[in-house]
Amino acid sequence: MPRWVTDLRIAQALRDATTQLAQVSDTARLDAEVLMAVVLGVSRSDLLLRHMAADVPGGFAELVARRMTQEPVAYITGEQEFYGRPFRVNRDVLIPRGDSEAIVEAALAAAPTPRRVLDCGTGSGALLLTVLAERPEAHGVGIDRSEGALAVAQDNAVRLGLADRALMLRRDWDEQGWAEGLTQFDLILANPPYVEENADISQSVRGFEPGGALFAGPAGLDAYRVLLPQLVPVLADKGIAVVEIGAAQADLVGAIARNAGFDVQLTRDLGGRPRALTLRFGLGKAE
Repeated sequence: MPRWVTDLRIAQALRDATTQLAQVSDTARLDAEVLMAVVLGVSRSDLLLRHMAADVPGGFAELVARRMTQEPVAYITGEQEFYGRPFRVNRDVLIPRGDSEAIVEAALAAAPTPRRVLDCGTGSGALLLTVLAERPEAHGVGIDRSEGALAVAQDNAVRLGLADRALMLRRDWDEQGWAEGLTQFDLILANPPYVEENADISQSVRGFEPGGALFAGPAGLDAYRVLLPQLVPVLADKGIAVVEIGAAQADLVGAIARNAGFDVQLTRDLGGRPRALTLRFGLGKAE
């Protein structure tokens, strides 16, 4: 039995949990503190400042046990921060990554005053809702083929006070007519599946995050081949599309985009890795 089941002090429980979690996590101490804060119902900073000598609350051992299976902390806590805002997450959606903030930065730089925004594969809604929060004049549509993901995105829209400007729709770009009823957009965001089916990825990703939002064929390019040409009719004249890519996919996805008629500009994330392609028609859309 773990010591923190009977130990009465949080400081010792955190030390013991950190030792155990180090077997599966490179951020064992942080994981332990976040999980303890969740059980206490306080912030992590409040935990460290005011609760280290308190009794260990019930439920902490259970959360640590879940993390020991490599379940991501964000799924255990039900929340992930993105661009300074909290987003609810569950196993219906990918966990928003800090690297994807480069998509938002590229989008706001390329389209500083968007009015209508489309987010293809919205998941938790992190990209769309962040852009809408940063640009109060904008309205947007998030599409996803997963009803579970759309429910999460809608909940996040409500939580962030954006439900009146964000419409979530069940659409699948693999199905004919998916864009029927949509108008044209001056900014399109897309974080499609782009992981190779046999990629060497961690168990915390492969075992818990939704495969339909991750994997896109042997080279990770299947979704780009289908989606990018279909953006042309829903992109307004002089509109911008910003697409997330894998770190080794800039040339391959860029070629797909150019074949669809787009000019391509690369944006790197904070780690210097290729992360986003900004797509546009240089002189307006071709007829």
